[in-house]
Amino acid sequence: MNALRTVDLLDSIIPISRFNKGEANKIFSEVKKNGVRIVVKNNIPECVLISPKDYQQMVEEYEDSVLLSEAEKRIAKKTKTISHQELMKRLGFTKEDLDDIDAELE
Repeated sequence: MNALRTVDLLDSIIPISRFNKGEANKIFSEVKKNGVRIVVKNNIPECVLISPKDYQQMVEEYEDSVLLSEAEKRIAKKTKTISHQELMKRLGFTKEDLDDIDAELE
């Protein structure tokens, strides 16, 4: 998901009254085509509309940053670590075992 430039940000603001005028489908099409829309009510942001694809990407990036932060904390503690290869050996797994698993691992 790309960051909004100031000009794009201004173009992304839409009044909530457009929903009251039956323009929901048009607004959703704009979100799919152009990205984020900020819905304002009485000139105050009420909600942000984004596509499901952009939302999923945003959630995944957030989760990755949380995992990275946790990894950095653990590395900073300088506790004893083992390599991925050593862990696999201790658990009795092979790369092929992991390839056969039909699941998303994080």
